[in-house]
Amino acid sequence: MEEDGFQSISWDDATQRSNPGFADMSGVGGHDDLDDDDDFDKISPTSPPALDSFASSSTATVRGGGEGGGTTSTGGGLGPDGTYTWDGKSMTIEVRDPVKEHEGSKDMYVSYAVLTKTNLPTFKQPHSNVRRRFQDFVFLHDHLAKSFPACIIPPIPDKHRLEYIKGDRFSSEFVEKRRLDLQRFADRIANHPTLQRSQLVSDFLQSEQWSVAKHGHLAHPPPDAHRSLADSLGDTLVNVFSRVRKPDARFVEMAEGIEKFEDGLGNIERITARGRNRNDDLSKDYQDLAAGYQGLGYLESGITEPLNRFAEKMLDFSTLITHQNRAAVDPFLLQTHSLLAYAQAHKATIKLRDQKQLDFEELSAYLSAAAAERDRLAALNSGHAAAPVGLGTYLRDQVDKLRGTDDIHTRRERMRKLDGKIKDLQEAVTTAHDTSTAFSDEVLKEHEIFELSKQAEMKEMLGRYADGQVEMLERAMEDWDRVSGSAEAGSDRQIIPLLQRIRVDV
Repeated sequence: MEEDGFQSISWDDATQRSNPGFADMSGVGGHDDLDDDDDFDKISPTSPPALDSFASSSTATVRGGGEGGGTTSTGGGLGPDGTYTWDGKSMTIEVRDPVKEHEGSKDMYVSYAVLTKTNLPTFKQPHSNVRRRFQDFVFLHDHLAKSFPACIIPPIPDKHRLEYIKGDRFSSEFVEKRRLDLQRFADRIANHPTLQRSQLVSDFLQSEQWSVAKHGHLAHPPPDAHRSLADSLGDTLVNVFSRVRKPDARFVEMAEGIEKFEDGLGNIERITARGRNRNDDLSKDYQDLAAGYQGLGYLESGITEPLNRFAEKMLDFSTLITHQNRAAVDPFLLQTHSLLAYAQAHKATIKLRDQKQLDFEELSAYLSAAAAERDRLAALNSGHAAAPVGLGTYLRDQVDKLRGTDDIHTRRERMRKLDGKIKDLQEAVTTAHDTSTAFSDEVLKEHEIFELSKQAEMKEMLGRYADGQVEMLERAMEDWDRVSGSAEAGSDRQIIPLLQRIRVDV
């Protein structure tokens, strides 16, 4: 595979770089447990840099891309034709032609044609056409999430369990909604410079023996089974209630921006859904009103024909409102819901980055506490006064004295064990720092890709919604201006003048 300037990192199997320091542990401060102060600067003069200095080491800049071929620091962006190009490589995926397989049997399911056009060198042919079912898309999503934990994996459509209970999962409306959701999922995969190049995506889009390829990926899962000391200690020390001690301002601002976006888009979704319901009610009211005018026309033979024509146009307008809901409002609501789910996936990635930073902070605190305990024991053996200790250490020393085990040999044995633990922790802290730094850089790139995708999707869905509204209003104006025929039919064919000339003698 050629260089694409946007490489993924296997976070659970991060390569350890050479130990940059920790040679002199005499400068470690007096931490005797993990609940004490979080001043990590006392570890050593050659410790990894503090987390608040990560901003200077990032190679990614977050900036938006415009429609005129905006570019990003990852080597690509959105072209004028709406196609994403990364280092000259692009991909388009089309999900279409749903077909019911094994129809009439208990094993019936719906398959979709997946057409791909790309110039990526990892693909055998520039064009491919395969059929995949919904479960295949779920497999792709789940395994991408395991293989690329630092990437924002697009959300997969919900299972819609209620549709299964009602027995409507094979209805044309349900299948079309699912196809649109799968299309958005495929578009986001195709527009992602890392995911589009993965071997799993390549097999999914072009393999004629997908079952064999899928079992191959199951037999060789991502290297998440190789757990380092940082991972194992992180699981022990960190819980869901922990928070990073030195939050990175870049990611705090990023998370706040996503929350504001979710709030704004959620309000739009609620207002649009409320308007849709009102339009449905209005459509029914027009139908009732049309029936009333038809009934009125039957009372007098002289006004039957114009009132029937007026009622007919009201029915047409009612149908137009319903069509506008189905053609413009419903797709807008579906895409809004999908974009909100995409934002949630981004927030999950930021939370995972915070977890990596938290692992580094907790391991650093653990290392500081172990080094402080070793220095305290060394001071006692040399006859000097030890540094102040916490209540837990003081009580343990008193118990050792009562047992008669607080002698120089016991302290030397404890120091020997602490030296081994400190050495392991030095390596673990270095690895955790490297992983946290690399993960942060990758999340910055992911945010840039998310912003480009969000801008393009917002422009597309708002444009389609506006076009649908304009089309409905133009057709309504045309219907109300004329009863039938061409524009040259004259004012005698217009509805309103006809109604104005109606006279009913009382």
